[in-house]
Amino acid sequence: MDVLTTMDGVSPPVVLRRAVGEDVPGLVAMLADDALGAGREAAADGAALDGAALEPYLRAFGAIDADPAHLLVAACAGDALVGTMQLTFLPGLSRRGAARAQIEAVRVHRDHRGQRLGEFMIRWAIAEAGRRGCAIVQLTTDKSRTDAHRFYARLGFAASHEGMKLQLG
Repeated sequence: MDVLTTMDGVSPPVVLRRAVGEDVPGLVAMLADDALGAGREAAADGAALDGAALEPYLRAFGAIDADPAHLLVAACAGDALVGTMQLTFLPGLSRRGAARAQIEAVRVHRDHRGQRLGEFMIRWAIAEAGRRGCAIVQLTTDKSRTDAHRFYARLGFAASHEGMKLQLG
């Protein structure tokens, strides 16, 4: 198990570690367990995620896991998956060649919200970005997630840019 850090002061302690293939169904279930994810993830209907439904997620996991510029994090309390996020480290020419870290797909299991786990995860991600020489940590959050906006602002993030996306499929 590739342990990244441990959140003490909770019982059981929460371990942040590199995700493994066996985590994928549980991670996808967390992604599906909110208003936005319910409309885009295969596990959103509550059905078991296996076979053909699991295959695209396993392919994506394989690509993420094989690339050192990506890190898929699993937060575990004992044997239970309680959180996840993905970090991507991007080299760049702008800002005098500054590297940046992109935080994506942050989720805390509904039974573990309100215990500062999300804050612990994001603060660790910021520190990891610094350890890897990044000058900027960036993330996007849907405009409808007003609680998330307050959360990220409390952690020092500023809504400095207007993000845009184009759906291709």
